[in-house]
Amino acid sequence: MKHVIALDVGGTGMKAALLAQDGSVLFEARRPTGREHGTDAVVATILDFAADLAEEGRSRFGEGPLAAGVAVPGTIDEKNGIAVFSANLGWRDLPMRKLLGERLGGLPVALGHDVRSGGLAEGRIGAGHGVDRFLFIALGTGIAGAIGIDGRIEAGAHGYGGEIGHVVVRPGGPLCGCGAKGCLETLASASAVSRAWAAAVGDPAADAAACALAVDAGDPRALAVWQNAVDALADGIVLAQSLLDPSTVIIGGGLAESGDTLLTPLRQAVAERLTFQMPPKVVPAMLKDTAAALGAGLLAWDLLTMEVTA
Repeated sequence: MKHVIALDVGGTGMKAALLAQDGSVLFEARRPTGREHGTDAVVATILDFAADLAEEGRSRFGEGPLAAGVAVPGTIDEKNGIAVFSANLGWRDLPMRKLLGERLGGLPVALGHDVRSGGLAEGRIGAGHGVDRFLFIALGTGIAGAIGIDGRIEAGAHGYGGEIGHVVVRPGGPLCGCGAKGCLETLASASAVSRAWAAAVGDPAADAAACALAVDAGDPRALAVWQNAVDALADGIVLAQSLLDPSTVIIGGGLAESGDTLLTPLRQAVAERLTFQMPPKVVPAMLKDTAAALGAGLLAWDLLTMEVTA
């Protein structure tokens, strides 16, 4: 069975799969990233995991993988295969593609951004399947996005395409880690909702999931916190709609786990803000926390396709 390695490296854990060409998962595995042991240990763990996955493929299918794809957080140089910077994992200018290729005996390796890889998977085999233009938004600790066009992800001229979390929706608002004020992720990310809900109830341990439950219970404090986040997110989506005109907006990430508690008021808020723009469908992501790994595998298959057609 022909397959590739698909690997998603997160701040605390790694998700991996052996992926067939049609996107079906042949084997899955997870491991801790081990960032508490330092950057060198993290890199060693990634390489060891990839090597073990290759051996798993040989054992199961009688042949090794044809390629590997790895999705990582932070800033990356996809063209040169370099993980430029990750605050969570501590690396700078890490030649990820070269290191993985060497460890895997010269296999071709694709390097992708975690959210853009997740968007790729959602577009091809998830909620965006069959959609020619979509915007994928991941609502997690921060907010990131991916612009989908005809089955591929538009990364932009410098690799920063889709960074909707850093669109300023409240000028002069909360200070963002990027240095600007009023960025979308300071208002509508899971961490932003957690901060606002914790302040509203006076409990530092209160989080976004608890806020969503309180919204469902009709708590007026939760409703106010939730609506502020929904309004900010709707403003960001309408801005993107004016610029990109996607037919579908796919909402993923931890905050999207609240389902219709988020999506119902969000759809209404977007509709209320549109003037001349065609309204997008606002739908939940399908692939949950496996999206980035699956996208990494699709990037690996794309590499092989490029080699054949080159």
